[in-house]
Amino acid sequence: MKKLVFLSLIVLVALAGCQSPTNVSYFQDANESTQMQIAMMSDLRIQPQDKLTIVVNSRDPQLAALFNLPIYSRRVGSQNLEAATGQQALSTYTVDIDGSIDFPVLGKIKVSGMNREEITSFIKNRLVSENLCNDAVVTVEFTNMYINVLGEVKNPGRFLLTQDKVTVLDAIGMAGDLNIQGRRYNVKVIRNEGSVAHTYVMDMTSLANLANSPAYYLRQGDVVYVDPNDYRQRQTTVNGNNVLSTAFWISLASLLASIINIML
Repeated sequence: MKKLVFLSLIVLVALAGCQSPTNVSYFQDANESTQMQIAMMSDLRIQPQDKLTIVVNSRDPQLAALFNLPIYSRRVGSQNLEAATGQQALSTYTVDIDGSIDFPVLGKIKVSGMNREEITSFIKNRLVSENLCNDAVVTVEFTNMYINVLGEVKNPGRFLLTQDKVTVLDAIGMAGDLNIQGRRYNVKVIRNEGSVAHTYVMDMTSLANLANSPAYYLRQGDVVYVDPNDYRQRQTTVNGNNVLSTAFWISLASLLASIINIML
């Protein structure tokens, strides 16, 4: 009888320690035949205070130079400014509070709400239609669009957006994937929209939930935050995980077995 009780306790402890987590795998509702309608694709759109470079090229370099801003560098120990040379030496445009930039020759251009392709087409059409540069080739690049990935990921930090379409999965990949202690079903995207900060919660274990989220495609300034699971949270307290450790349950089983042995 005593042996039976003791063995029963050991089995219970073993089962408690061997339970497999159910919220670790991604996309648990996906299989070979799964088809999901992904939220509407959204390009990165220019907002006030964004920075971008705009380069105009032409068969006539002198003509193209009229539409490119030179960058000025200050020599160490000198108060004189000198213009840098070369195609890479171009200053950035900062979008003002009204969503405009001051472009050489063309003047004020409203770019807020546009993507790169739209800005490129707009400037090229203006140059051609106004007979300023008929063979203009316009290149637009974003220079300061970042997202932040924080919480239970391998490499939290600030990441530059190098693509026009960046998803929350791209962001997690940039950060080296979630740690095992991260809550896959509670990934938050915090987004400033005007003067209001909105929080979107996504479940990485569900492809359907993820694909339908309005924050599936990220914007500049978004913060992706991965909550720690209960185990990780308990690690912040003194001996927080002792109660759930295997050693604790084995010790408890031994104690109960000793008490039963005395009682019987």
